[in-house]
Amino acid sequence: MRFFFFLLIPFIFYGQNEGKNDFQNKIIEEHLTNCAHKYNYTFQMKEWQDCIDAGLKKDSTIAYLWQQKAMPYFKERKYEVGMQYINKAVLYNPERWQPYRAFIKCIFAKTYKDAIADFEDCKKKYGNGYVMDHTFDFYMALSYLQLTEFIKAEKLLQNYVDEMLKKNGEDWVHHTALFYLGISKYEQGRYEDAIVEFDRALKKYPNYSDVKTYKGLCFYKLGKKEDAEVIMKEAKADYELGYKINEDNVVYETYPYQVRRK
Repeated sequence: MRFFFFLLIPFIFYGQNEGKNDFQNKIIEEHLTNCAHKYNYTFQMKEWQDCIDAGLKKDSTIAYLWQQKAMPYFKERKYEVGMQYINKAVLYNPERWQPYRAFIKCIFAKTYKDAIADFEDCKKKYGNGYVMDHTFDFYMALSYLQLTEFIKAEKLLQNYVDEMLKKNGEDWVHHTALFYLGISKYEQGRYEDAIVEFDRALKKYPNYSDVKTYKGLCFYKLGKKEDAEVIMKEAKADYELGYKINEDNVVYETYPYQVRRK
């Protein structure tokens, strides 16, 4: 149960102060905090959903209850089921939940064109905000990578990296952003440029096996076979020790270009 509670924390935090008034907050406390959250939706989905449905019968406009109804279905890869409920959350609180829905489309459902459209709409309404630790541009870039529009992806990722660099310095540039920036250059055949970004990522996360794998592929492409073999061995060893892409939701979904070894 301790592991289950840990998995719930991001969603509980994400919905704090969701109720618009005391009446709605009491419904959330009664039917979510004191009911649904007592169950493990992996094994007790019916009990989880029954609690939330009881709350929605009292007030069907509480966006957070709709999001919590949707969330377990996404984790079970029942995307179409979950999407109908997250759409309700967006209807009642778009600023809070539309970015989350766009994130789900990108990382979970993998409907990349829809994700881009949702994020573009979010940017028009709310600016280039953050969802799940990264900007809207970051997830749009991942979507463009998956649509093989590598130049568009590079532009968005470069802007994201430059923004972090300008605001807080190199130490605050996210290693996964650098990984994907390197990927965008790798896919364009700019292998030396890609290695520059991969090396920046490795300074922050020295055992990042995904980065080392693609750096090794760059060496192969450049004809540097010995260098490639050395770093590929390191990548394999780091992978076996668990040093992989470390985004929070990687426990549920495979991220673009994530290395999977048998």
